Amino acid sequence: MELATENKDLVWDLDAFNQRQRAIDFVMGFENRLCVYSDSVEQLYTNYNIFFPKEEDRRLVILPNPYAHHDIFHGLPEGAISATGLNIISGDMVGKEGLYLLIPFKGGKTKYRAVPLQVGLRVINQRRPDDKPLLPVLKKGDLRELEAKTPCLHLHCIHLDRLEHMSGMEMKGIQKVILDRLQEIV
Repeated sequence: MELATENKDLVWDLDAFNQRQRAIDFVMGFENRLCVYSDSVEQLYTNYNIFFPKEEDRRLVILPNPYAHHDIFHGLPEGAISATGLNIISGDMVGKEGLYLLIPFKGGKTKYRAVPLQVGLRVINQRRPDDKPLLPVLKKGDLRELEAKTPCLHLHCIHLDRLEHMSGMEMKGIQKVILDRLQEIV
């Protein structure tokens, strides 16, 4: 667990969760399907495992695959990552099956609209310019609880146009891996 001490962004505290096991089960469904970003080392991890080691008491630890250095993107500045306001929830929260995307509303009585995850992502990307797709990633703190009982994943996104020092090929690689992994989420 040497990496856990080197990069605190990869150790997520679950102590405050009322439904800790439910949160664990939920997040495990996204292992290697949503890329994980670390502010402190400005890296994006696309190939990793999630562990719950006893010595890390009530913590989740993300360990990048040590044999897949090519699956780590380096030099992504924190300014290229921003919060989206979008959350992924389990369908049982809205009386349905599968995964849903909570899309925030700016006004009115309803705070969010829940739509099937893949449909929501597709609609969002259809409304964005082709060269600026939604590229969701996770950061420490994105595993949350709604109403103190339902786990959800808040999404951040990468803005390729803010990666000025990267080549077009590197940016296309980041875009491809994120979009390919999203297709694996059901």
